[in-house]
Amino acid sequence: MPTGYPGDFTGAPELRWAPQPDGHPDPGEVVWTWVPFEEDHTKGKDRPVLLVGRDGPWLLGVPLTSKDHDRDLEQERRAGRLWCDVGSGAWDSRGRPSEARVDRIVRVDPTAIRREGAVLSQPVFDQVAAAIRAAR
Repeated sequence: MPTGYPGDFTGAPELRWAPQPDGHPDPGEVVWTWVPFEEDHTKGKDRPVLLVGRDGPWLLGVPLTSKDHDRDLEQERRAGRLWCDVGSGAWDSRGRPSEARVDRIVRVDPTAIRREGAVLSQPVFDQVAAAIRAAR
């Protein structure tokens, strides 16, 4: 299994929706896990992540937030942060709509996933995948 965080993924990942009802995390699922801060990978926080692919032993994911970035869209773009609406799902106990940060792909240790939150529908996943490709 992976050891130490090797840094965020920077290439063009193969993005595919492939959830399996087997109790193991797969692309297309929203999971809760530790996400390192961009400015210091030794620190981070537990948050929902949409899994979008794989990189060797790592899963690849984009962080989700319930903060609405439509209100500060231009400020976020100037800072290089791009968001895509994903709606609400079982990953948020309060049912709030979420956004995926599509310009940042984090590596996720499959053994560090705290819980599976939900499966994102394939049409919404495809919208996120298109936004990730556009951001690359």
